[in-house]
Amino acid sequence: MAEVILSIDQGTTSSRAILFTHDGAPLVTRAQEFEQLYPKPGWVEHRPEEIWNAQVDVIQQVLKSGVGSQSDVVAIGITNQRETTVVWERSTGRPVHNAIVWQDRRTAGYC
Repeated sequence: MAEVILSIDQGTTSSRAILFTHDGAPLVTRAQEFEQLYPKPGWVEHRPEEIWNAQVDVIQQVLKSGVGSQSDVVAIGITNQRETTVVWERSTGRPVHNAIVWQDRRTAGYC
């Protein structure tokens, strides 16, 4: 198989993986939406493990699509959703709380 570039795009509402040629032509795309949480008015959160699992799923899907395999990937590009924040426990790697999404307004009074 030919060498491919893997793009990992973590958006506000979905996780996406795309395989590209060296010339930037998209070969295969997979996306998976995940739940938006609104625990209080103006608050927006995501479950970090749901985001992780969605990314793992879409990456596996593009790599198993028959277009390119893991050994064909020569570069990886990553994009993410602005200022969304996740804090995790150093010793376990587990999230401490849900991700606070860039749309969240709970600190608006401090700005």
